[in-house]
This record gives sequence, structure tokens and C-alpha cells, in this order.
Amino acid sequence: MRAPAAPAAALVNLGCRVNRVELDLMASQLERAGVRIVGEREASVVVVNTCAVTGEAEAKTRKAVRRAAMLPGGPVVVATGCVANLFADELEALAPNVVVERDKSRVAGLVLERLGLASPSTGDAAAPSMPQGTESGTEVGDSIRDGMPEGCAAATPTPTGRTRPGIKVQDGCDNRCTYCIVWKARGAARSLPVDEVLLAVRQAQGRGAREVVLTGINLGCYRAAGPGGRELGLPGLLDLLLERTDVGRIRLSSIEPPDVTPELCSVMAAAGERVAPFLHVCLQSGCDETLRRMARVYRTDLFRRVVETAREHVPGIALGTDLIVGFPGETDGEFERSLDFCREMRFAKMHVFRYSRRPGTPAATMPGQVDPHAMADRSRAARELADRMRLAEARRLVGEKDLVVVQYPGRGVTGGLFDATLDPSVPVDSLVPVRLTGVAGDATLAAEPL
Repeated sequence: MRAPAAPAAALVNLGCRVNRVELDLMASQLERAGVRIVGEREASVVVVNTCAVTGEAEAKTRKAVRRAAMLPGGPVVVATGCVANLFADELEALAPNVVVERDKSRVAGLVLERLGLASPSTGDAAAPSMPQGTESGTEVGDSIRDGMPEGCAAATPTPTGRTRPGIKVQDGCDNRCTYCIVWKARGAARSLPVDEVLLAVRQAQGRGAREVVLTGINLGCYRAAGPGGRELGLPGLLDLLLERTDVGRIRLSSIEPPDVTPELCSVMAAAGERVAPFLHVCLQSGCDETLRRMARVYRTDLFRRVVETAREHVPGIALGTDLIVGFPGETDGEFERSLDFCREMRFAKMHVFRYSRRPGTPAATMPGQVDPHAMADRSRAARELADRMRLAEARRLVGEKDLVVVQYPGRGVTGGLFDATLDPSVPVDSLVPVRLTGVAGDATLAAEPL
């Protein structure tokens, strides 16, 4: 007689890298408890990790929750994440089988309970947790202070297929950019204790990770007590991880320009190949007038100095960024200045976003909302520039040595976050020294193992 199938859950992710990392932790916890991770139509419980970064993202969240709730069999739908923090009642009103859990560290336990694998009192498996943040002075205040998302992903690979695990070391943000609502959803900046970061990296390495990615909502503001009680920022944390673990390569995820300090660049330079020669430095606009309306905490002169510092310390470093086009008040001239600045910076990877009005933010009611057709034209021009810059930066690497993390047979990722092809016989999940021998039209590099 065939054994009955194990209980099954589906995990649906919307939004940023941090959301992805948090969902990986849930997947790992559930798998260890005997739960199969399957598609939505096969699941008894569907977890939707929501995103509120734009009005469009919130609309996609509601659609995803509603679609899951209407699946045959009426699965329990657990909504968590930023929209759940901000609009819990509205999500629960979408369908009677929708449950909101604002504390992400409790989601796995809730899923196990709904699958009959745990009682309400047992909760989920122990996991590293973030200290609670505070939000005095915000209109969200006490309504979500006790439900801030917790937890840190420390497992790889997970059922969601992550072969380069993210380690969430920081959550929340103290900035108040006029287009953003994430600071309301996630609360004040807070950091994972140093010992728990070390443990997470070692656990990931023990499960076969060759590269780990340190991530957070505002990674550069990491602050925690280190050995002897001395406060460590991100450079100190990176230095400590290099000293006390032997993971093959550490990569930093998105970082704000003021946090790319000479100290951080010096640590990266001294580490050699153990720190990926890549920084994703968030620009959003290359025009000072637009940055001012966005309430960003820097201007282009600081960004330029940051790039010069990074390239001086880490020759050959690849730089990524985010660019918003069509922000309220952006004129054709401002957009052209923004593109000119991007050309000057020579980004290897540029994510281009059309501004999407996010209700509840100052930018949503600003004058000068840009016509959607103009936004589409600007987006097209910016994406074309992004493709040209990426190809030009890839060509600069031909003939150079690099390290490639092999993620799939014959394919991997370089230190500068370029896709690379190599002999399919090279083992998956290995970290391989290579020489880059050529580049395709889509900026994929050809690599030969050394």
C-alpha cells in the first residue's frame, strides 16, 4: 500500500530580496518538520509573503491572496509581510479562509498548526530573531510594534531553490523617502546580534553554501555589539565574518550611498576574492532636484565620491543600482541629467522602475505627476542604457580571472554578478577559479576553469 503523502504547503513571494530570504527560512523550517513544498493547487496551506513598496505591488498582493483563497479545496491562506502589517483587516476581509500573521517568525508554526503537525502552544522551530524595533512618532505606532517581522534565513539550499543563501542581518529603516511606505510596514532599523549572524553563516556553510549574501532593508546601518562590547558597523561585521568563518565568498546586497565608506571598501579590498567585488548602491535618480523631492539623504556629488572610493580600493569592482523614472515633477531635462549621470557612473547592473504612486506617501499627492506615456518612454530609454552599460562592463572583464559560483550545470555567477557559462561537468554548488574568455550579446560571460 502506498504511504500517504506528507502534508503540503505552497509559498508565494512578492517583493524584495529580503522577502525572498525570509520565505527561504519558512521553507527550510517547514521542510525540516516534514512538510512538502508544492505548487499552490496542491497545497492545503498557501503562504503569501506580501509587498507594499508601490501601489502596483500592493494590488498584486491582493490579487495573489484572492487567487489563492479561490483555489479548489479552499486552502488556508496565510498572508504575511508588509501589506499584512499595514492593512491586516482588509486582507482578512478578502475571503473567509484568509489569515493574517504579521510576525514572520510565527508563520511556520501557524502553518504546522493548520496542517495538524503542531499545537498552538508549540510554535515553530527555533530561529534567530531580530530585536524589536520602535516606531514612536509614526502614525502606525503601537498597532504593529508587537508584530514586526522577525527571523533570519540561515539555510541553504532550501525548497525554494536558493543555492546562494541570503542572511538577513538587518531589518527596518529610519529614512523617510517620500515615495516609500516600507519604513511604516517594517518599523525602525534594528540589527541581528553578531553571534547569531556568525551562527547563520556557519549553518549555511555547513549545508554546502559557497557564497552567502548579507542582506537587510537598510544593510549599511547595521549596528550591534561585537566582541568585548564594542559596537560593530557593517565593516566590522564583515571583518569578523572573514576572521571567524571560512565561507568561500561573502556578498553584500543593496546599500545606501553614505554607507559605502572608505572603511568598508578597505575591508573588501583586504579580503581579496573572499568578498565579491560588487556593490549595489541605490541611486534612484541622477538629478539633484529629483533627489531633493525624494528626500534622499545624499546628492550626486556624494554618490560620485562613493563610486570613486570604491573603484580606488577595489579595482574592477562592478556597481549595480536602482533608478526610478517619472518621479513627480521630473521634467525631460531632469530625466536627461539623470541618464547622463548614470552613463558617467558606468553601472554594470541597473534596475529601472517606473514611478508607481503609493497611497499614504507624500509623493502620491505631489504636483507634477508624470504622464504614463512619458514614463514608458523614459523607462525604455533607461533600460536601453542599462543594457549597453552592462555589455560594456562585461567586455572589460574578458581575459581577467574570477571566481564563479556554479548554480546549474554549465551556468554560474561571477564575483561582479554577471551570468557565466562554463563546462557542464563542473560540479553544481562549487566555487571555481576561472578565466573569462568571451562575452555574448546579452553580457553573459564565457568562463574556463583554471
